[in-house]
Amino acid sequence: MIHSLQLGSLTLPTNVICAPLAGCTNLTWRRMLKRYKPGLMFCEMVKMEALIRADPNTYRILDYDNDMHPIGAQICGSNIDIAAQSAQLIEEMGFDVLDLNCGCPVDKVTKDGSGSGLLQHPEKIGEILHRMVQAVDIPVTVKIRAGWDECEINAPTIVQIAEQAGASAIAIHGRTRTQGYKGQANLDWIKACKEKASSIKVYGNGDIFDPESAARMFQETGCDAILLARGTLGKPWIIEDITRALSGLPPIQRTSDDYREILLSHLDDIESYHNDRKSLIEMRKIGCWYLKKSSGTKALREALNKASSVSSARSVIESYDWEQTSFHTEEALACC
Repeated sequence: MIHSLQLGSLTLPTNVICAPLAGCTNLTWRRMLKRYKPGLMFCEMVKMEALIRADPNTYRILDYDNDMHPIGAQICGSNIDIAAQSAQLIEEMGFDVLDLNCGCPVDKVTKDGSGSGLLQHPEKIGEILHRMVQAVDIPVTVKIRAGWDECEINAPTIVQIAEQAGASAIAIHGRTRTQGYKGQANLDWIKACKEKASSIKVYGNGDIFDPESAARMFQETGCDAILLARGTLGKPWIIEDITRALSGLPPIQRTSDDYREILLSHLDDIESYHNDRKSLIEMRKIGCWYLKKSSGTKALREALNKASSVSSARSVIESYDWEQTSFHTEEALACC
């Protein structure tokens, strides 16, 4: 099930791909993902309009290291007239893949017809994609949900429209916009999309949290690749776990010491990229991710949340009794 994947002239080393996650997949998090060798990973989503006006915060979101290739950028917007220019800017920044977001369900994105709002206008998706494909040489892909709601599951139709527009791949999240992240991803909807595809690659997305769910996605949908999203948070090595398991290799047993070292390493990266205040906020966030499926870490989580500086957060991690921790039981967390 694990193999290289061809997107136009670009060859991805594997078909295990990491999705963009707003507020999560920043540069320091992608540095952690890179350690575990995804076939492709993305920066956080940015708006077309912000790209055009050269918003400095938007350009910072698109920071990446040279060793992160292949690297993708995802843009969001519904303005057909600036689609080509937005695509060209992404290509000029050196990105290997450009993705159009037609799946984000949050109101502040859909209110102007962007994100999953575009699901209500499939032909517009096709026109935006066509203009992007014509404007750049890098592969153009698109991420969608199964439909706006269960009364209108139009993802199979959009697959055909995207293919005709020249898109190289389409990611299908097996939920509707109205579902948000509730319920379970419907793999039958993804399978129906794969059956409609001819040349376009289909990524399966939704509820992939371990090698077993990754195998199920491949087996039940016939998808060409899997797109990991929330499953990577606090567990970047899920990429390696899936790749090894689906290649017939034995699992790697990770210990409490491994968690300690990766937290400290991640803190080093955060501190080198952000100012002190932002570093502390980021550390509290990623600490919550890493420790969410654990026992014996309640005091550690509380201490990290109360830390007043990066140095005190580091001291908390270094001095904690990691012998009492276990990462095989899940505790409910107020911070997540």
